[in-house]
Amino acid sequence: MIRALIKFIATMFFLIVIGILFYFYIFPKLFLENKSNHSKDKEYVVINSITDGDTFVLSNGARVKLLGIKNPNNYDSSKLIKESDNTEKDKKTFKKSVKIFNEFIRNFLEGKKVYLEKESNYEDKDKNGILLRYVYLEDGTFVNGKIVKDGYAQVNEKFSISKLNELRKYQNEARENNRGLWGMQ
Repeated sequence: MIRALIKFIATMFFLIVIGILFYFYIFPKLFLENKSNHSKDKEYVVINSITDGDTFVLSNGARVKLLGIKNPNNYDSSKLIKESDNTEKDKKTFKKSVKIFNEFIRNFLEGKKVYLEKESNYEDKDKNGILLRYVYLEDGTFVNGKIVKDGYAQVNEKFSISKLNELRKYQNEARENNRGLWGMQ
């Protein structure tokens, strides 16, 4: 009887130790690691001002350019002609879209907290020293994608980036649904 009691107590002690180890060491790695990484490892910064449609200044002074998109060009140039041709809009209509784009960006981003994501295997900065990033709002909204999806910018096809196909899909949706610059008359 005493032997059975000692065996029972030893088994219970062993199970309690295993349970404690599981709770403190294994459970967090299996079930909580992904959730905690999303919130504690991301550093959010505030967008102070928009300088040029797809470029803005953060509260820490850094300048950031949205990766994978090109905003409408307002200057009479070959770029303006090419972009207006892509949207099948005349130059005057396309220039009007620049004002709408800039207003949209200011209302959408200025003063907001954002998280910046670097593209792996791609340049960290452009030739002017501006950070090239994917940008996310606190609620998880993919800013680069939303701007394209709402038709306020085109996909920059010049560079091979990991989210290029996603951005193309958003651009096709905007074009098919006549959103933003695709629907301007």
